[in-house]
Amino acid sequence: MSSENKEQHDLSQRDLPEEAYGFPPERPLEVQRRSSPDLRQFETSNHRTFRRIHMELNEKPDTNIKQFVIRKLQKTCQCSTTKVRNGIFDFFPVLRWLPKYDLKKNILGDVMSGLIVGILLVPQSIAYSLLAGQEPIYGLYTSFFASIIYFLFGTSRHISVGIFGILCLMIGEVVDRELHKACPDIDATSSSIAMFSNGCVVVNHTLDGLCDKSCYAIKIGSTVTFMAGVYQVAMGFFQVGFVSVYLSDALLSGFVTGASFTILTSQAKYLLGLSLPRSHGVGSVITTWIHIFRNIHKTNICDLITSLLCLLVLVPTKELNEHFKSKLKAPIPIELVVVVAATLASHFGKLNENYNSSIAEHIPTGFMPPQAPDWSLIPNVAVDAIAISIIGFAITVSLSEMFAKKHGYTVKANQEMYAIGFCNIIPSFFHCITTSAALAKTLVKESTGCQTQLSAIVTALVLLLVLLVIAPLFYSLQKCVLGVITIVNLRGALLKFRDLPKMWRLSRMDTVIWFVTMLASALLSTEIGLLVGVCFSMFCVILRTQKPKISLLGLEEESEIFESISTYKNLRSKSGIKVFRFIAPLYYINKECFKSALYKKTLNPVLVKAAWKKVAKRKLEEETVTFRGDPDEVSMQLSHDPLEVHTIVIDCSAIQFLDTAGIHTLKEVRRDYEAVGIQVLLAQCNPSVRDSLARGEYCKKEEENLLFYSLSEAVAFAEDAQNQKGVCVVNGLSLSGD
Repeated sequence: MSSENKEQHDLSQRDLPEEAYGFPPERPLEVQRRSSPDLRQFETSNHRTFRRIHMELNEKPDTNIKQFVIRKLQKTCQCSTTKVRNGIFDFFPVLRWLPKYDLKKNILGDVMSGLIVGILLVPQSIAYSLLAGQEPIYGLYTSFFASIIYFLFGTSRHISVGIFGILCLMIGEVVDRELHKACPDIDATSSSIAMFSNGCVVVNHTLDGLCDKSCYAIKIGSTVTFMAGVYQVAMGFFQVGFVSVYLSDALLSGFVTGASFTILTSQAKYLLGLSLPRSHGVGSVITTWIHIFRNIHKTNICDLITSLLCLLVLVPTKELNEHFKSKLKAPIPIELVVVVAATLASHFGKLNENYNSSIAEHIPTGFMPPQAPDWSLIPNVAVDAIAISIIGFAITVSLSEMFAKKHGYTVKANQEMYAIGFCNIIPSFFHCITTSAALAKTLVKESTGCQTQLSAIVTALVLLLVLLVIAPLFYSLQKCVLGVITIVNLRGALLKFRDLPKMWRLSRMDTVIWFVTMLASALLSTEIGLLVGVCFSMFCVILRTQKPKISLLGLEEESEIFESISTYKNLRSKSGIKVFRFIAPLYYINKECFKSALYKKTLNPVLVKAAWKKVAKRKLEEETVTFRGDPDEVSMQLSHDPLEVHTIVIDCSAIQFLDTAGIHTLKEVRRDYEAVGIQVLLAQCNPSVRDSLARGEYCKKEEENLLFYSLSEAVAFAEDAQNQKGVCVVNGLSLSGD
């Protein structure tokens, strides 16, 4: 290899790390010499060659919008047997994997995990029904239908879809509000209320055509569920799953923990055996606790003792399950054991008759006839369903992707939105409430050997057995037992407080987002808490760009890498050259921060120019000199002293985009520096920034040499230009615009 070719090769390898700046290796680079006569003379006299890297743009083909749209429509509307078959198989993923099901390999794990999850779902479904303001049977319906429908539409092999505490709480708040609207003069805890669209009357619970409180409550719940499902399917159809990106892990964790306090508060009255109206609106948690303490003297001792005994059994056993989960083939179904034992104790001890303990009462068997949601309620619940739908699909999609990545397969996020949407739309016609995936049950399902979605069918069969045969046996089950089960299942969310020190070390901003969302969800309401969390999270993103990291860079000579002088040792700065890095997009919010930081870190050209004018004015007063020309030019000539800085290089690698204000700021900065004889060079601009600069006419066609593909190239150009300037001055030549 010749010396010139070798030098070209070394320069291209040293100055243009293609992978770092997004230019693929196969794109041609043309290294050319500058054609300036002065520079050629300088090269000849100093036996040194400076080369510039030029990138040739691909010519964009002319796009006919009409033809483009026609081609797209033709491609979309083309119908073939293969396309129809693939469309059906994509919409019903079960048709792809079920014919290939390996019975010998997978059946044992699927049956075992399905049985265990089904057993766990029975007491949880009954308990969470109280959260949603529904009778226990509706929670069982919900888990049953959700398991079957997800089996047909879902793509995740491991997640458990069914009744979920946070969503039940949100539905319960809507149900209580609408019940209060329909009958504001009747205590919401009354069990003999007939609801009509035009008011309410008190009647006995009979089998006539009237709709009592329980009937109206499930109408509200199923209508909310239907609307949530419609939103989720619409988001899947229009592929707007990007909404979930606004729900960060810290935000979701804080929301779940804050909502857990609300759930705990709503169940506290059952633990004490108190009959209290449910509080509504902002600050309902505080209001509820005030009501509890005011009525604490009415505590039912029987319910309190039962609650304490259940806690003493459930909490240690849950800890044992967690501690020995790697050794246990299946977790101990302690919840079912507690429910069975408590039911037997309540039945044979006649706790309801002797101590007035609140019990679940009659749970019917079989299924009710399907019924459409109450369309007249849609205007009242449509807004509430938005938050419920977003939380439901965000948790489902995130869990499905997490477990798919862990086990080495892929899920389709868009199909998951369809699946969870249909898990809400179809069951809403069968007296069900909103469902989603749940982490605790999914972890149990995975740890007990689940292999495919077939385990959901086994879970559904367990629930079907309960619905057809076993449900009436829970007649004497105390509600305080269900409240304890609900509270104990919150332990995972409440234990998030233990992770705060680690979260604080990792990211203080995420910790603040967690706290704000948690407090807003607990003290205000779940919907407002979610909205506050999203808004505060977005504000934090803006805050990060408003106060970004700013630094001057120095050169590590052996590797020719530029890094922050304040962060690393043994970095050298080039004489007369300041390399400035701004780590944020440059737009209207942080333009003043960029400008002031640049002037502070390098040199303030406005102050320099003002100082020059002041000195020139003083000299003019002391001496009488006659010059032709503009007074400002006279001042400059009289007071011009060489500055320590002759070039500012702005590292644009961390500037993702520019808006109009950002482009004007760069123009202003360049103009201010050029007024005092300092040139401004931009390096490592990404294609978006280059396009913005071109559209904003940052530089003329002949001034494109002010944009560089690497910092090394920009610094070499600045040094070469300064050396050329010195030679030209010595030779008495006039300087060019460069």
